[in-house]
Amino acid sequence: MLDHLRGNPVADRVFYAATELGDGALVWHLVGAGRAAVHERNLHDGVWLSATLGVESVLVNGIIKSFFRRSRPEWDQPRAYKIRRPRSSSFPSGHASSAFTAAAVLSAQSPSGTPVWYSVATVVAVSRAYVRIHHASDVVAGALTGVVLGKIAVGVWKKYGG
Repeated sequence: MLDHLRGNPVADRVFYAATELGDGALVWHLVGAGRAAVHERNLHDGVWLSATLGVESVLVNGIIKSFFRRSRPEWDQPRAYKIRRPRSSSFPSGHASSAFTAAAVLSAQSPSGTPVWYSVATVVAVSRAYVRIHHASDVVAGALTGVVLGKIAVGVWKKYGG
């Protein structure tokens, strides 16, 4: 499905940039920091977002992936840009999980931005299949994991901190 896009200079730049910005959930930490810089109330929300993403990373990358040990797509393939080679299991995608966790939390904090948060999450998630780091099913499973973890985080946030 993504093969017809590969090699397009714009698509290559967008998806390779998205995959890099998704490393360590960098894009989401930057969003939280940017929102905090604009308004003091957002500092609390940004800290909550980063803490949530820390918990998500431990759960997905440290625990859930250890149960699956799925091989990634063949590494030696043509790529438009150089990217970091992951060492963890392919299933589920941690980028997709963190992206959808962040989108859920940010949507609860800033409902008017919901379409933007989920659009960016989708681009980050799809980028992993585009750059041939994950199978499509890894991305779908990561996105679903992120939605669930995000909903749990939002419930906790509303009860204790929101």
